[in-house]
Amino acid sequence: MKKKLAVIAMILLVAMEVFAAGSTEGAADSDGKFTIATVVKADGHAWFERMKIGIEQYAEESGNEAFQIGPAVADAAEQVKVVEDLIAQNVDAICIVPISVEAVEPVLKRARDQGIIVVAHEASTLQNADYIIEAFDNRAYGAAMMDSLARCMNEEGEYIITVGFLTSQSHMEQAEGAIARQEEMYPNMVHVGGLIEDNTDTTVAYNKIKEALLAFPDLEGILGTPMTTSAGAGLAVEEAGLADKVAVVSTGMVSVTGQYLESGAVREIQLWDPADAGHAMCKIAELALSGHADEIKEGLDLGIPGYENLTQPDPERPQLLFGSGWITVTKDNMADYNF
Repeated sequence: MKKKLAVIAMILLVAMEVFAAGSTEGAADSDGKFTIATVVKADGHAWFERMKIGIEQYAEESGNEAFQIGPAVADAAEQVKVVEDLIAQNVDAICIVPISVEAVEPVLKRARDQGIIVVAHEASTLQNADYIIEAFDNRAYGAAMMDSLARCMNEEGEYIITVGFLTSQSHMEQAEGAIARQEEMYPNMVHVGGLIEDNTDTTVAYNKIKEALLAFPDLEGILGTPMTTSAGAGLAVEEAGLADKVAVVSTGMVSVTGQYLESGAVREIQLWDPADAGHAMCKIAELALSGHADEIKEGLDLGIPGYENLTQPDPERPQLLFGSGWITVTKDNMADYNF
């Protein structure tokens, strides 16, 4: 009888160990390290190549496996496929910069149902995310760009606005903030042409801006929410010999737009460091995975520039977190930035 009880006890012990191992599967590797994947809008894009640097820095500092992946071109359906592949791999966390919030909602729900932590960036309305970390309030950013454009235009004349896609949540919020500021503060400025999509593609931006310059011969301003507009508009304005007439203010990077800042074809770029944004997403994911989710709240200091004192702007959506500040770059200070 004692021998039978000992055998039963041994079977129960083994079963408990198997169950325990299964219950933690995906929470960390056997060495206690997490696997955190960041899904971007397009692989090889200059903005996301910079973001990759921050993710690699995080991986080196933390010892966790962190990597970046994205579709070959900025296509919402292709981005969904990338997420599906990561779910099949059972990564511990997915950080994502969505092309379309609506497109990724179902696949991110499946990820969360499987126990994968989801952290998003540039997606303030996303529902299926554990956390959304924004560099700042996008509408305030758009309003600040409008202040700069208005100054360059002497607060009067026609201007256009570009977005990557009409489904790009952050770009739409920035455009809304810019238009609201113009209507409130600069009544002699006129928005024309609706919202122009550049598909987050510099060549598309260049062609669309060339079309706009022909369609609106009295155009005096271009406000670009995507980084791609800065170089595309800079080239189009420079080629047309309109640098003195048409002011370009856009999200941009010195490494991409510096020559147009130097020539005056682009007056000013606004940006936040994509490397810091990628780093911040990974750190939020790690806190959630390692049992420190209670620390992800108002006042959290991630130790990353612009993310030292996070705020929660909406009490009903505590998962939404804002950093503070952005960078303004002109010809005068562009030498201070190497990205």
